[in-house]
Amino acid sequence: MKRLIVLALMTFSWLAQAAADSLPIATLSLPPGFAIELFARVPNARQMALGKDTLFVGSMRAGKVYAVPLKGARKPLVIAEGLNMPVGVAFRDGDLYVSAVSRILRLRGIEAHLDKPPRPEVVSGDYPGDPHHGWKFIAFGPDGKLYVPVGAPCNICEPDPDKYANITRLDVTSGKIEVVARGVRNSVGFDWQPHSGELWFTDNGRDWLGDDAPPDELNRLARPGEHFGYPYCHGGTIADPEFGTSRRCAEFVPPVQNLGAHVASLGMRFYSGKQFPERYQGAVFIAEHGSWNRSSKAGYRVSVVRLQGRRALSHEAFVSGWLQGGRANEERAWGRPADVLVMPDGSLLISDDHAGAIYRVVYRGTR
Repeated sequence: MKRLIVLALMTFSWLAQAAADSLPIATLSLPPGFAIELFARVPNARQMALGKDTLFVGSMRAGKVYAVPLKGARKPLVIAEGLNMPVGVAFRDGDLYVSAVSRILRLRGIEAHLDKPPRPEVVSGDYPGDPHHGWKFIAFGPDGKLYVPVGAPCNICEPDPDKYANITRLDVTSGKIEVVARGVRNSVGFDWQPHSGELWFTDNGRDWLGDDAPPDELNRLARPGEHFGYPYCHGGTIADPEFGTSRRCAEFVPPVQNLGAHVASLGMRFYSGKQFPERYQGAVFIAEHGSWNRSSKAGYRVSVVRLQGRRALSHEAFVSGWLQGGRANEERAWGRPADVLVMPDGSLLISDDHAGAIYRVVYRGTR
């Protein structure tokens, strides 16, 4: 009898795991020649960072940071927990850096201690603690500094420009913080263009101006200190009805590409691999998390912006299908892309915090 109970429990566990892994990936649509597969299951997966042999994944609602060993079964390990919206992760010189709203934390030598991770140490505790747009995507730049955005503590307001609505860079040795971009409402994704070394970033537009305005933005920082318009101007041309009378749109840096309104453009990366066809070389892939402030949903996809130098040539869907249903009141999303990451072999990872999954896109067609 005891043996039967054990076998029954084992069978139930297997069936539960199989059900958890049964995502409707076949409903996803990609360009010809591309395929998508489940790479790992990670609860509430947000930003991703690659170590030597490990994929690190932050979360928002789970309050945990995960490590996914790239060799073997790719079973996620919890390496930190009880943190305040630890969305952002960045790996450098063997250490993992984690954003936790007001604090930037560090787990030293983490890959050697995945089974018994070190206690996070505070690198900086000088960021605002506001929960509104308080979660942070982080990444190390070519200058060795850790770039940390600080969102506006509101939908639309005129906050202290030295504290909010900006992108900063942090010297992780001295703790010194410097503002490099201003007028940025809420950036949750950025990367450096490989050839120019310039910082490009997504920015989420304000709410309550209607279904189709203002657009999210893809921006380029040519020099430190540039201003990108918030709260005075949106999308390069739309004066804010409350704050737009005090400053003109012409005073600010316009977007390289306007994205969809309310699509919640989050993680973005330049495609630096060689696996994808030539038309995708140097393009920007963007995780569009999906709208909430819109009568008909938008986003819920990965898009791609093809470039010629610093100029956008096109903006189009790359992976779609997480949003199902034709009519507005029948739309249902089974997944929400949060970040993208180019792997050494040229494949593209996509994190999905809603489905608790990470997918891998590969190219199997002919060139």
